[in-house]
Amino acid sequence: MSEARAVNQDQVALWNEASGRTWVEMQQVLDRMLAPFEAPLIDAGFPGQGGQVLDVGCGAGATTRAMAQRLGTSGRCVGADISEPLLAAAKAGTAADGVGTATFIQADAQTHSFDANRFDAVISRFGVMFFDDPVAAFTNIRRAVRVGGKLAFVAWRSPAENPFMTTAKRAAEPLLPTLPAPDPNAPGQFAFADGDRVRRILEASGWSDINLERLDVEGAAAQPELLAYVTKLGPVGLALKEMNDEALRARVIEVVHAAFRPYIKNGEARFSMATWLVTAINKQ
Repeated sequence: MSEARAVNQDQVALWNEASGRTWVEMQQVLDRMLAPFEAPLIDAGFPGQGGQVLDVGCGAGATTRAMAQRLGTSGRCVGADISEPLLAAAKAGTAADGVGTATFIQADAQTHSFDANRFDAVISRFGVMFFDDPVAAFTNIRRAVRVGGKLAFVAWRSPAENPFMTTAKRAAEPLLPTLPAPDPNAPGQFAFADGDRVRRILEASGWSDINLERLDVEGAAAQPELLAYVTKLGPVGLALKEMNDEALRARVIEVVHAAFRPYIKNGEARFSMATWLVTAINKQ
């Protein structure tokens, strides 16, 4: 690891092992599912031609490349992530696309020593909900942004507003009673569901002009892709990876697949995705 810090260690382990490898395996499916968020995020965070942008939790690099292309040849977008497998995929994809103004670093944005006042903007697509100490993280990120620079990120709203995202867990729970109970304030997918909490975190981190906009988009996935996705990712996917009981494994997969049938029509699943588009300015 490039940063041996005693913070975010659960996330470091998760994203460099099971989840990171699975995200790489499912990269194309996930990029297609999350593609509707790309344009709103890039528009909200774009600092102008030639700008310098940091992409926090960049994953396999789709948003880093998109922003780099928008910035033009005189700009640069730096993708930062804790996951070595995802960064390897990001670098390979960027080399294949020939986007020379997109670069990547393995870094925990909560603790990494970014150059002060380096960036004109910071963006993130579902990459900022996993910090042990979000106030410390957003304070550290803000110090890397020049005065007047932007912050723009997308984060999930509540599980109740995203029933598709919790279908697998709800379906599997009767068969897997040891699935972890969610803590709404713990690092994870829905950690920023509470808009008031997000605002408090950013205010405590020194950000100004904070705005939360409801961003609801329709997602789509081909049926085979969906059925692979729902049994490989999330808490059910992790449980299935560790399961030795093949009969139980088959039963869980059967029950989970059945739970998604209402979303599927003519070989394609369609579902709503409820998120926040959050923006702020560094005025310090």
